[in-house]
Amino acid sequence: MSGKADPRAGEGTTSRTRLDRGRGALGPALELVHTGRAPTRAVLTAELGVTRATAGAVAAELEALGLIRVDARPGAAAGSQGRPSHRLSVAEDGPVALAAQIHADGFRAALVGLGGRIVATAPGCEVVDADPAKVLGSVVEAGAELLRQTGRRCVGAGLAVPSAVAEPEGLALNPLHLAWPAGAPVREIFAQQVRAAGIGGPAFAANDVNLAALAEHRHGAGRGARDLLCVATGHRGVGGALVLDGRLHTGSSGLALEVGHLAVNPEGRPCHCGSRGCLDVETDPLAFLTAAGREPGPEVSLLQQSYDLIREQYADPAVRTATETLIDRLGRGLAGLVNILNPDRIILGGLHRALLDADPERLRAVVAGRSLWGQSGGVPILPCGLDHNSLVGAAELAWQPVLDDPLGVPA
Repeated sequence: MSGKADPRAGEGTTSRTRLDRGRGALGPALELVHTGRAPTRAVLTAELGVTRATAGAVAAELEALGLIRVDARPGAAAGSQGRPSHRLSVAEDGPVALAAQIHADGFRAALVGLGGRIVATAPGCEVVDADPAKVLGSVVEAGAELLRQTGRRCVGAGLAVPSAVAEPEGLALNPLHLAWPAGAPVREIFAQQVRAAGIGGPAFAANDVNLAALAEHRHGAGRGARDLLCVATGHRGVGGALVLDGRLHTGSSGLALEVGHLAVNPEGRPCHCGSRGCLDVETDPLAFLTAAGREPGPEVSLLQQSYDLIREQYADPAVRTATETLIDRLGRGLAGLVNILNPDRIILGGLHRALLDADPERLRAVVAGRSLWGQSGGVPILPCGLDHNSLVGAAELAWQPVLDDPLGVPA
C-alpha cells in the first residue's frame, strides 16, 4: 500500500471489505480524477458503478497514496440533488513524471503531475547534437536537477521525439531533422540515461505528435472525442495521430498515421520519403516562409518566425497569399484523411493551429468541399488546447503504469 499511515487502521471489517471490493476500481478511479471526469465523489460513484461507501473507500485510499485530495466542503455537480458531494482533485504536491521533448531546434525537460499539470520546466536548449546519447544525457540531467530542486517523487520518465518510433524495440526510424542515425535505439538510450541519473521508475519513448494527441484527448481540445484526429507541424515536418476509444492507434509496429507523407501538391517539392509534394514539405514552417518570400533567419526557430509573420504582417499580400496557399494544401490533406478515417473531431497544432486561427472558414470549406462528410454536416476542426502537449503526452507514458495500478506508485 502507501508509505503513509494506513487510514483504515482501527476501522471495522465492513470498511476493510468495502476497500477490498473497490481495490480493482483504484486505477479507473484515478484515471477519472486525472482526466477531470470525476470532480466529485458522487460523480465517481456513478462512473464506477459502485456504492457510495465503496467509492468513498477508494477515494480515501488514493488520497492515502498521495495521489488525490478529497475535500469535504460542498461540491455538488450541476443538476445533482441531495447532499453536496465531496470534491476530488489531483494532489498538487504529489508525485511527478519526468517529461522530455526533442525537436529540430532544441530540447526541453519538465516535471508533470497528475491532471497534466506542468510543475516545473528546465530552460530549453537550442543545440541538438548528432549523437542521441549526448542529447538524451543532457535532457535527463536537466530533469534530474528539477527533481533535486523540487524534492518530488518520480514515477518514471517519458520522451517525445520527432520521428516514427518502431515497436517493440523503440527505434527512431526517421529522425530526419535531427541528424541522428536512422534506427537509433532512443528508448534504450533514454532508459540508460534515466537509470544513470538515479531516477526511479520505467522509461518510455514515442513520436511527439502521437503524444500530443494523447495529451489533448485526456486534458485538452480532444477531451470527449471518440475518434480523434490530430495533425500538427512543429519546428520542421508534419505529423499526425489518431486516438480511438481513448487509446492511440499506432498500427502493427508503431508506425501508423505518418500523415506527413500524404501528397497534396503533385508538382511540389521533393520529400525525404522519395515522393513529391507531401504535407511534410508543403505545409511546415519552412514551406510557409518560402511561400511568403522570406529568408529564414538564425535568431529564432522557423516555427516562431512563422508565428510572428502571421501575427504581425498578415496584411502583407505576400504573407496572406502564403497563408491561403498552405491552408488549401492542408485542407486537401485533411479531406483525404477524413474520407479514410471518419473522425468525430480534428485538432490542429503548431503552425497548422495558426493557419486555422488566421482563416478558419477557408480551411473548413476546403475540407468540406473535398470530403464526403461535407455534404451531410461536418466534423469540428479545432486548435489544440495545450501549450506543451508533447511534453504532457510524454508524461502520460510514465503515468500510465500508475493509472493501471496505483498501488505501485513509489513510496
